[in-house]
Amino acid sequence: LMLDYIHLIAGLAGGFVSTIVVHPLDLLKIRHAVNEKYSGLRPALNSYLHSACSIFRERSFIGFYQGITPNLIGSTLAWGLYFAQYNWFKDFLRQWFQQENLSAWHALIAGIYAGNVTLLLTNPVWVAKTRLCLQYENQPRQYRGMIDVLVKLYRMDGIRGLYKGYLPGIIGTSHGAIQFMAYDELKKHFGSHEAKAIEHLTFAVLSKSFAVLSTYPYQVIRARLQDQHLKYNGIMDAVGRTWRNEWLYGFYKGLLPSLLRVTPATCITFFVYEEVSKYLTALQSERNDTCWILTKISHCLHVIVHASLKSFRSKF
Repeated sequence: LMLDYIHLIAGLAGGFVSTIVVHPLDLLKIRHAVNEKYSGLRPALNSYLHSACSIFRERSFIGFYQGITPNLIGSTLAWGLYFAQYNWFKDFLRQWFQQENLSAWHALIAGIYAGNVTLLLTNPVWVAKTRLCLQYENQPRQYRGMIDVLVKLYRMDGIRGLYKGYLPGIIGTSHGAIQFMAYDELKKHFGSHEAKAIEHLTFAVLSKSFAVLSTYPYQVIRARLQDQHLKYNGIMDAVGRTWRNEWLYGFYKGLLPSLLRVTPATCITFFVYEEVSKYLTALQSERNDTCWILTKISHCLHVIVHASLKSFRSKF
């Protein structure tokens, strides 16, 4: 049980740190993913540089952190839950099949399970994040913050509104499953006994890049279904209209900032996860006191989260 807490806390730490660093690139990715110039419902974006300059001109540096609150909460929780569920399910499979070394297929199944559990718990946060990121600088604001988004969505569409994009999100759990499977396989076949930081970083980049190229189109469709500016009649309508108006290119819009974002984000997340996990495991061995460890870590997380949210509260 303690091992699950270690994976949970290490994942929370990795998700928190990486989100703070790379949120501006995530903002650009979302805006370009939903940028269909034929609709005229939002400002046309000619390039990533044009988008960045427009944001900076209207709101200065703080504009790049539009939608940071739900992203910070969602990413932190998602990574913590994913790491914990993924490792728990792998332990379950080891006991079920009575074998220590799992195959790539076992890792893929564990990843799909972890992704579905995580998505079920965090999808409303991702909807709120998308809505806030798509409040453009030169247009009236529809939402005051994450809670305002969630309340208005629930009043307008009920639970269904909070779970917009959930179905393609389920399909998209294959992304995390592929990434974690590839990461584990790289560690198994090419990792040394005393893993170094450079190994974690290299394996993280390779596995994430492979997963992104394999599953990126679903992210575009999911973002468009969650967008408040244009209405689609389901997944097939979004896919059909994207193909008719933008061809294959439409399914890979925002890929460049996504790759630029996920490379450092994945490096940061997995590096922090591995280091925190190693530290907590050693701490557990030395102290052998679960309550003491959890108390100290909970206090540190509370201080970090409180300070971060306080700094953004006045603006978001």
